[in-house]
Amino acid sequence: MLKTSPLAPASQPKLPPIDGVKIAAMNSGIRYKGRDDVMLMTFDPGSVMAGVVTRSKTRSAPVEQCVDALKAGGRARAVVVNAGNANAFTGRAGDMTVMQTVEAAARALQCQADEVYVSSTGVIGQVVPVGAIPKCVEALPAKLSADGWAAGAAAIMTTDTFVKVATRQAKIGGAAVTLNGMVKGSGMIAPDMATMLGYMATDAAIPQPILQALLSRAVEKTFNCITVDSDTSTSDTVLLAATGKAGNAVPQSAGDPALKDFKRALQEICLDLAQQVVRDGEGASKFIEIRVSGATSAGAAKTIGLAIANSPLVKTSIAGEDPNWGRIVMAVGKSGAKAERDKLKIAIGGVEITASGMVVEGFDEGPVAAHMRGKEIAIDVDIGLGRGRATVWTCDLTHGYIEINGDYRS
Repeated sequence: MLKTSPLAPASQPKLPPIDGVKIAAMNSGIRYKGRDDVMLMTFDPGSVMAGVVTRSKTRSAPVEQCVDALKAGGRARAVVVNAGNANAFTGRAGDMTVMQTVEAAARALQCQADEVYVSSTGVIGQVVPVGAIPKCVEALPAKLSADGWAAGAAAIMTTDTFVKVATRQAKIGGAAVTLNGMVKGSGMIAPDMATMLGYMATDAAIPQPILQALLSRAVEKTFNCITVDSDTSTSDTVLLAATGKAGNAVPQSAGDPALKDFKRALQEICLDLAQQVVRDGEGASKFIEIRVSGATSAGAAKTIGLAIANSPLVKTSIAGEDPNWGRIVMAVGKSGAKAERDKLKIAIGGVEITASGMVVEGFDEGPVAAHMRGKEIAIDVDIGLGRGRATVWTCDLTHGYIEINGDYRS
């Protein structure tokens, strides 16, 4: 059992039921003993699904199945998730496991196959034992509960050290709606659509194309702005289901003014979940926020921010509480985005360090060193060339990361 991350939230909210959503979990015996590792989330008829998945060229069979289901119209009745085995790079056997899982869920819920979504996380390249997941799917409907969010979130964990859930309230045209979400992720985290596995649901009535547009936009500034180790998973998937039970007036477009508060809530819950992933980064002891401004575009600012966030030298210096700002200069320069030495300004913990192409006159490293000894690290970089801004989040790189990943399969 891994020790809980020192950056974990002091407590987690109890998620309220979402009308039309039920969750259950159980153990499959695939890898873990003494804990649940398969989750079934179901949605009432008429629900719709939006999703974003990894752009990895070696993505798993479950990811391909989710893509197909979304292309078929995005109707939603079930999500099946297992932990411990990614069912990635498992050839035709992996495809067969997914097909059998979908068929089992369709039978159990009396729905169509393209209303079922499958996800897997864990070890890559190991074939899932035949029938292990479908057998669970057949038994899980009897265990379904509207209060199963925490149990479901625990079942999908791998090297995670704490359950990651969040909830938000919003209004659409005066009608109250609820958003709940869970996510798993700790290592193999880098933004390339979403991060690891995340599942959200709302009782709002929102047409599937509009829901898809809203999710894609929210993901870009949240899940796509975090990194733990720069490695993109074969399994990355984030799904958002809408049951339509809230009774709100149906929006006509993604730009409908009635969706303003819902967009706010969706952005907040995605950011909350994404930051929890960073706070549970494998071996992490510091949570790092990197704010880039003055870039030639928002895209350039994000590129620079991620270059800093993914630099092993930056991350290890922060782990060692060494205010080595020269490594930030290095990372900006290697990013490929436009930058000029004499316009670059860097601050750590609010203390300005560089200006006019060199360290500021009279710079006192003491306050910066004191800031580095904390758990929350703030880095500000002003490129000085434009109005592009971006914020990214990461964690430090410690010996703990090596210990976890040096024997991950054992």
